[in-house]
Amino acid sequence: MARTIQLREALREAMSEEMRRDPNVFLMGEEVAQYNGAYKVSKGMLDEFGEKRVIDTPIAELGFTGIGVGAAMNGLRPIIEFMTWNFAVLAFDQIVNNAAKTLSQSAGDFSCPIVFRGPSGAAGQLAQQHSQTFESWLGNCPGLKVVSCIDPADAKGLLKSAIRDNDPVCMMESEMLYGYKGEVPEGEYLVPIGEAKICREGTDVTIVSFNKMILEALKAAEELEGAGISAEVIDLRTIRPLDYETLVNSVKKTNRMVVVDESWPMFGVSAEIAYEIQKYAFDYLDAPITRVNAADTSLPYAPTFVEEYLPNPSKIIKAVKEVLYVSV
Repeated sequence: MARTIQLREALREAMSEEMRRDPNVFLMGEEVAQYNGAYKVSKGMLDEFGEKRVIDTPIAELGFTGIGVGAAMNGLRPIIEFMTWNFAVLAFDQIVNNAAKTLSQSAGDFSCPIVFRGPSGAAGQLAQQHSQTFESWLGNCPGLKVVSCIDPADAKGLLKSAIRDNDPVCMMESEMLYGYKGEVPEGEYLVPIGEAKICREGTDVTIVSFNKMILEALKAAEELEGAGISAEVIDLRTIRPLDYETLVNSVKKTNRMVVVDESWPMFGVSAEIAYEIQKYAFDYLDAPITRVNAADTSLPYAPTFVEEYLPNPSKIIKAVKEVLYVSV
């Protein structure tokens, strides 16, 4: 059986179930307790688990992230919520220089089972300092696992897997889609970290994306179907480790690929995918891999600029027609 619930509710279920299962799991971050979370993800959790396990922090990302890393090294399993990953830049010293390196620096004597989670990417008119995507930043760092998804069922299963993982996991959500609804199975289940999902089968072109851009990709695929073009849509779900096998197998079938990535085009997730696919599936490609990214500039504030800046179905359709050598 499955229920239709919001993304925020699916994330709450994941955390609550794991906190009931394991007394070492706790949640810490800005406004997670008394205010029920900035996006109401942790609504009601303070009442159930108490102030020792649902902990409000000062506006001091570096400080409370460091507390979480130390707790993880000493046997606890913290969940650190950032109000936005844009604010977590202040805490990257702890995430990148401590959490990610604990296992290797200690020659395997210490692990760091910690989850860092919060929204990444643009969220309306929030301008340059509140609209960045960080999947490629974090995915670049050995020692971290990076999950990025918005489907409620996937998010719940992946968050539960992340909490149980002995390595630090960064979970990227979407501020715009905490109210996004989807069917979520009842009962206990996990979604493995590192496995992509084929959202839509197709034969003519592979469209790869993740997080909220997967919705734009699916819209584009639906429109393309009306033009007689069959698009396979793959949701990466995990950025590191990346599921190359699913991507390569899809290209072997479709012979073309378009990668849709909300982040900037330089040195990003889409660039990594393009490199790996040409490396492992070059003989199957009938056209160069094409990418649809955000504009290579900081996100402006005006809504007309926001629309121009971000990937959308029309840009994806144009890219698909280019790799199919169809007149645009």
